[in-house]
Amino acid sequence: MSTEAIEKDLTRGGEFLVKETLAENVFTPEDFSEEQQMMKESVKEFVDREIWPNKERFEKKDYAFTEEIMRKAGELGFLGISVPEEYDGMGMGFVSTMLTCDYISGATGSVATAFGAHTGIGTMPITLYGTEEQKKKYVPKLATGEWFGAYCLTEPGAGSDANSGKTKAVLSDDGKYYSISGQKMWISNAGFAKLFIVFARIEDDKNITGFIVENDPENGITLGEEEHKLGIHSSSTRQVFFSDTKVPVENMLSERGGGFKIAMNALNVGRIKLAAACLDAQRRVIGEATKYANERIQFKTPIVKFGAIKAKLAEMATACYVGESASYRAAKDIEDRIALRQAEGASHQEAELKGVEEYAIECSILKVAVSEDVQNCTDEGIQIFGGMGFSADTPMESAWRDARISRIYEGTNEINRMLAVGMLVKKAMKGHVDLLGPAMKVADELMGIPSFDTPDYSELFAEEKEIIKKLKKAFLMVAGSAVQKFGPSLEEHQQLLMAAADILIEIYMAESAILRTEKNAKRFGEEAQEVQIAMAKLNLFHAIENINTKGKEGIVSFAEGDEQRMMLMGLKRFTKYVNIPNVVALRNTIAEKVSAENGYCF
Repeated sequence: MSTEAIEKDLTRGGEFLVKETLAENVFTPEDFSEEQQMMKESVKEFVDREIWPNKERFEKKDYAFTEEIMRKAGELGFLGISVPEEYDGMGMGFVSTMLTCDYISGATGSVATAFGAHTGIGTMPITLYGTEEQKKKYVPKLATGEWFGAYCLTEPGAGSDANSGKTKAVLSDDGKYYSISGQKMWISNAGFAKLFIVFARIEDDKNITGFIVENDPENGITLGEEEHKLGIHSSSTRQVFFSDTKVPVENMLSERGGGFKIAMNALNVGRIKLAAACLDAQRRVIGEATKYANERIQFKTPIVKFGAIKAKLAEMATACYVGESASYRAAKDIEDRIALRQAEGASHQEAELKGVEEYAIECSILKVAVSEDVQNCTDEGIQIFGGMGFSADTPMESAWRDARISRIYEGTNEINRMLAVGMLVKKAMKGHVDLLGPAMKVADELMGIPSFDTPDYSELFAEEKEIIKKLKKAFLMVAGSAVQKFGPSLEEHQQLLMAAADILIEIYMAESAILRTEKNAKRFGEEAQEVQIAMAKLNLFHAIENINTKGKEGIVSFAEGDEQRMMLMGLKRFTKYVNIPNVVALRNTIAEKVSAENGYCF
């Protein structure tokens, strides 16, 4: 792809707020190439054959079985999708990486965690930050599943504050190796990992440093017992203790003090992949819940016919559809940004790093939105099954327990909410996204007289797209005024940041669903997209309600008197519908399709 072609269509990270995105410029799951469709089918076939029928084994803490599944995934090439071909990987693009992560993760959180930890934070730091020697030595083993990787960052006193770790690395007198001593906890894959990415502090450095450490018990490495966890029962999770573990100086990853940067960039990729990892879990829960609702007879009627059950299935399907729309939109933006960097002469490492970093805001948005959707989906799955849903004999309760960790992984959702807004403000300060100009226009608009013309909303999504523009104004009004009022101390006002983040999240997710559906309605006809149109409209209805609530919460927390009155009036104006959709009718349309197809079918 030429540089011009990419640049013409590509917005920067966070710019969705201030630039209109055209439907033809978003990537959707309906755009998967033939190669991607084949990859999706082969991953699904593997999961349906090897993992789904053995769900019970994963609930019984069969760690050896998880390792066996991972080895088989390696033999099929699934562990090396994103690894360049010269290191025995498949060298596929970012969308294909997301696709594989999506479909391999849905059957059980135990495999999802093992796969995510190995292919992401276990392998990626070396492919993106390693020297040529490090990559040649370690990456082929990781890409093929000969070795498994783990990532040792978290410590008893260092969780969300990752840079506060106490693990020490001391250079030997002859300058040939570092001695690492310290304790790491919650280490996924620790029980069968052959290689650790370890973060430690050298002397009193401000930032931690990354190291590649081979797991050798003879070299001062001991493991704690397997942790007993709420979910992901067969994901190996242990403490790792280092006692004067000798690591050759050539195994330092990147430069001294570069560990914090590695950790943060690894988390960006981890966040968007975690969103992908929550999608197929939703599809499978919707499928199981729908089958049960079609078969379960109460009051001489299948419960799927009851309005209360229809509402649940419709909301579950809608959330999954929206999550898919936003996740693959962002994945393609990242892929295109990587291609742009490479076209400009950047190395694979640099292009990938900068490509993902550019969309760090979207990565945080997706992580929060989709992890909360999968929790809601599994919760409603239990509810549809009723008493049986609470039983370990049905797949719902394990899905619910497995889903819970996704709101903690890759930075808690609270941290990610604050990060999304914080990163956006920083981008604006650096001039990467022009928020100030649009925010000032919104302030001027609040002083003006609103238009009372009746617009022409005859085209598909004409009103919805107008509302999206207004919702963006609502965010700019709240966030712009908050930045003006608090300046750099805004980060201390966490509840305000969380409210602003919820507005930001709703906008990105709602816009993504509308653009996907508009693109496909133009391709396949509106009639063929009737249910998808209903889902996009239903989701927007909820987004408006949530933005209205969070907007009020934010405004009254820092504005008073006339300023508060004006902003509340603005919020009312920006969240106003002309034609409020019939939510019950939308839900019925969606639920009837899901029921007829006996599962998620979009």
